[in-house]
Amino acid sequence: MTRPRTGRFVSIDGPSGVGKSTTIRELRTILAARGIAAQWTVEPPRGDFLGDFTRTHGGQLHGLALACLVAAARYRHVETTIDPALKRGELLISDRYLASTLVLQRLDGVPMDFLLLLNDYAPQPDLAVILTASPGTIADRIAQAGITHRFRADPTAPTREVELYRNAANILEDLGSKVLMIDSTDIPSSEVARRIADELANLPLPSDAPATPTTQES
Repeated sequence: MTRPRTGRFVSIDGPSGVGKSTTIRELRTILAARGIAAQWTVEPPRGDFLGDFTRTHGGQLHGLALACLVAAARYRHVETTIDPALKRGELLISDRYLASTLVLQRLDGVPMDFLLLLNDYAPQPDLAVILTASPGTIADRIAQAGITHRFRADPTAPTREVELYRNAANILEDLGSKVLMIDSTDIPSSEVARRIADELANLPLPSDAPATPTTQES
């Protein structure tokens, strides 16, 4: 589904334990230092009744039911946050989006064709950032952080997630998103964040945006 928009939409996804949260904190600092205004959001969205319900009760659901709940929260997120920000011409960066669905729900046994159909009307990000690392590195980080949800309890999950995120990257490219995949195994989060910030500087405006972008305000 095509929506008129003058803003840019960026998603950041990756396996559990890949260092995504730390990277996002570093990225916020870098963008602020460069004077780049950005709006930030997260999935499931916090402060929204459906997003909060998904965070609270999602662990009690599996398979198709959980996939449908996550999609419902996403469409609510699109309606209340994503579409309005893009129509205002803002740079919107989401902590998790479609790539996570194409991985986590696959780990839960949901067929890919069902997931793609279920999310067909969700807007594609202009840039989909996918962080990855070696399965061993991810497993070590999870062991240090502890088991916080059922996907982390599966010892085979790191290897499967890395493979599924590579597959998700190919799918997102086919759907029209530019994909930036960064292996964080041997580089610090500050360097990962810098690479993302540099890519944002080179990100073209949407095809329906004005030739001269307007100044964004926080």
